[in-house]
Amino acid sequence: MPQPIRLKDHEKDARLVKRRVLVGGAVIILLTCVLILRMYYLQVIQYEHHSTLAENNRIHVQPLPPTRGLIYDRNGVIIADNRPSFSLTVTRERAGDWRGVLDTVVEVLELSEEERALFERRVRQGRRPFEPVPILFELSEEQIARIAVNQFRLPGVEVAAQLVRHYPQQEHFAHSVGYVGRINEQELQRLDPTDYAGTHHIGKTGIERFYEEELHGEVGYEEVETNARGRVLRVLNRVDPKPGKDIVLSLDVKLQEAAENALGGRRGAVVAIDPNNGEVLAMVSQPSFDPNPFVTGISFKAYGELRDSIDQPLYNRVLRGLYPPGSTIKPMVAVAGLDAGVVTPTTRVFDPGFYQLPNHSHKYRNWNRNGDGWVDLNLAIARSNDTYFYDLAHKMGVDRMHDYMSRFGLGQRVALDMFEETAGLMPSRDWKRARYRQPWYPGETLILGIGQGYMQTTPLQLAQATALMATRGKWIRPHLAKSVDGRQPVDPNPIPDIVLRDPKFWDYGIHGMEEVLHGARGTARKVGDSAVYRIAGKSGTAQVVAIKQGEKYDRNKIQERHRDHALFIGFAPAQKPQIAVAVMVENGESGSGVAAPVVKQVMDAWLLDKETGQLKAEFALPTPAEVSQR
Repeated sequence: MPQPIRLKDHEKDARLVKRRVLVGGAVIILLTCVLILRMYYLQVIQYEHHSTLAENNRIHVQPLPPTRGLIYDRNGVIIADNRPSFSLTVTRERAGDWRGVLDTVVEVLELSEEERALFERRVRQGRRPFEPVPILFELSEEQIARIAVNQFRLPGVEVAAQLVRHYPQQEHFAHSVGYVGRINEQELQRLDPTDYAGTHHIGKTGIERFYEEELHGEVGYEEVETNARGRVLRVLNRVDPKPGKDIVLSLDVKLQEAAENALGGRRGAVVAIDPNNGEVLAMVSQPSFDPNPFVTGISFKAYGELRDSIDQPLYNRVLRGLYPPGSTIKPMVAVAGLDAGVVTPTTRVFDPGFYQLPNHSHKYRNWNRNGDGWVDLNLAIARSNDTYFYDLAHKMGVDRMHDYMSRFGLGQRVALDMFEETAGLMPSRDWKRARYRQPWYPGETLILGIGQGYMQTTPLQLAQATALMATRGKWIRPHLAKSVDGRQPVDPNPIPDIVLRDPKFWDYGIHGMEEVLHGARGTARKVGDSAVYRIAGKSGTAQVVAIKQGEKYDRNKIQERHRDHALFIGFAPAQKPQIAVAVMVENGESGSGVAAPVVKQVMDAWLLDKETGQLKAEFALPTPAEVSQR
């Protein structure tokens, strides 16, 4: 049966449409209100916040690293300068897949896998966000061109021009001036992020490290406007950085070369000091190394060769090398004995070739097994007679020995501006009890009197002790910096002078040192005879391995590196000291035969006029007539 057809209700449809229009209009009005309110909130209430964000996206503050201060020798010869260089930098946050970018860099520049590993190590090191990290230094023109052509493949990679530290003297001052290197993670944590913004290098050793604050300078900045890709459009504001302060060292390039030539390629150390002001004139540690590769990052292979070398070129023998001083300290022991009142200048000791403690059978041998007979203080120094100084040390005792030798700087840091200096060791009863839990034995005092046993000194300490003999106890700390930004360094903790009961005690010790080179029985008279001025000096031999009681030293039975070290100290001219020198030649065996000629060559290079072969005018000694007129 067919269904009835329903008629359309136009009025109902009209009402439905009207309701829908009203609801839709209300929704539109509501959304419009919400949009207006949101716009009002963002553009009015949050105006300052979002305008700052927008400004930061457009304007960036870029640090301007300061130019590092230069380092000169005393005559104005440049020792450390800054050389322009093009470097390849990577900003990790902008590079995205930075490991893939490094792979592309290696491919484009045709580098090795070792260099790829070095790049990754540098990028992974601690750094500040969005800070470009240099990964390759001293780019060639070809490398720069390759990077430019492949720039679209290298996001976050840029070629930056910067000044890189350079040491034109290379290995000659590696142990004194030191070098700079990349800032590591530990250093990054302790450094002020503002002061070192944009700086990638810091002083690692030597003068570069000790005077880092002065050499670094103050960072500057510039506000730049950039586009969406980070390209700089214009500079809005700039504050220039303040360059680091220049440093003039007391070192002399020519004297340094003369000292190196005098060593003749042998392992050892040479220190020359002006005793009148503490300026270090030469400081040689051989073998040495070229510090320039450390600035831009030395390869693993090259560093391994330096580190594992049997000759230890990285080892600073002047400041860190510890050696028994041997007989070089006998003049100081003699002065101490005079001041302590245990001996007089005329005190004599009979030397049969050995010394024995009362009620002991052990014989402490003199280097001259035949003995020197009756020996007084002057002859004991000239002949380096061990027996006399065994007896003197026994009379003084270890306590007074420790006190006097400490006043000469042994067993303590003596330098004013040398960061790596080692204190050495001046043993005492308390030290041995704490170190070995043993008492101090009388025999140990005897060998202490000839500079053997537990005593350990650096060549710098021996040079300073020599300077103290030359100035008769006037304490001036040795220092490398002659001036920093035109100002002389100041000792914040001066050491008191050595004051004796009678100043003439110095004369007795110095006269004995002169007899070493100019006396008829002096151990280094061959060297003294060839000098045109008087030298006060003392030889020394430091044992490397012990020799059994009763045995003689036989160099043919001992390995070369187990042979005795040769030492010599001296100052000149003896009447008016202008230079004090300490020399140590590893395994050189003879202080008088090997080390003494080195001392004289260094003194000649400083004191003598090359043309005339006589003392320079500024070092000329007064004539007897001039002395009498005074």
